Amino acid sequence: MVYKFRAILDAEEDIFRDIAILEDDTLEDLHNALINAFGFDGLEPGSFYTCDDEWTQGEEIPLFDTGDTPGEMKTMADYPLTSILNREDNKIIYVYDFLNMWTFFVELAAIEEPETGVSYPDLLFAHGEMPANAPDHAFGADGEEDDLYGEFDDDYDDEDLDMFNDDNFEDFSDDHRWN
Repeated sequence: MVYKFRAILDAEEDIFRDIAILEDDTLEDLHNALINAFGFDGLEPGSFYTCDDEWTQGEEIPLFDTGDTPGEMKTMADYPLTSILNREDNKIIYVYDFLNMWTFFVELAAIEEPETGVSYPDLLFAHGEMPANAPDHAFGADGEEDDLYGEFDDDYDDEDLDMFNDDNFEDFSDDHRWN
């Protein structure tokens, strides 16, 4: 069977690609098809993330094993499409290039018989021009950036910091060896 996907760039503009790929191909094959369809050079890694119907991000499936013990972590190559995507579980998130965070919503749109003479994966349709830079994403509630340092606010002012001067710390250089 052939899986037909629509991959939509997470941006204000409508930018998407429709891709057909064999059901026995792996997530790594889909990763490569997406790189080609959107015109990336393929020099950066990517990851897929499982998700629910509302696109809530779940488990990461990386391109490379980044675990502490080699071979312990499953990668894209370990997942045939049929093992993770079907008519009921038909959505997955794809992120390419973790510095720029190109994010795509990938949805399985159809499962059909392969066409004779067609080589898969196949780019079926392309809509929209890719921007030069990845779209900005606001992380936080209601599209506003979180105050990452707010939880560290304290009641100390400059005068209070005087209590941390050198006179209040004991000299451990003779009694303790740090290294």
